[in-house]
Amino acid sequence: MRILHTMLRVGDMQRSIDFYTEVMGMQVLRTTDRPEQKYSLAFVGYGDESQGAVLELTYNYGVDSYELGSAYGHVAIQVDDAAAACDRIRASGGKVTREAGPVKGGSTVIAFVEDPDGYKIELIERRS
Repeated sequence: MRILHTMLRVGDMQRSIDFYTEVMGMQVLRTTDRPEQKYSLAFVGYGDESQGAVLELTYNYGVDSYELGSAYGHVAIQVDDAAAACDRIRASGGKVTREAGPVKGGSTVIAFVEDPDGYKIELIERRS
């Protein structure tokens, strides 16, 4: 068994695709539009779905925002340099909510950014 994808409901599909491709550096892997069921999907990721988990962005027609609730935590992405990733994300119009630095009580360097719908993304610096 392996994790295939995580689904995030989004309020504006193009805005989310722009964020995940232009700000986070992912690629659109495939899209589906289901007008009769009133939803659209876009799968985004860093590589082929056969090799790793991806994000499924789901837009339900006519819904422009969601309550995220208190159960959702974050999506984690490994980066080579968390501070450089924050700089690149900020320069691309992304929102950094926690600058790169060691996790409380540890030495792993992390940072947090937020997507246009308010979903948190943790950047975890790869250890040498």
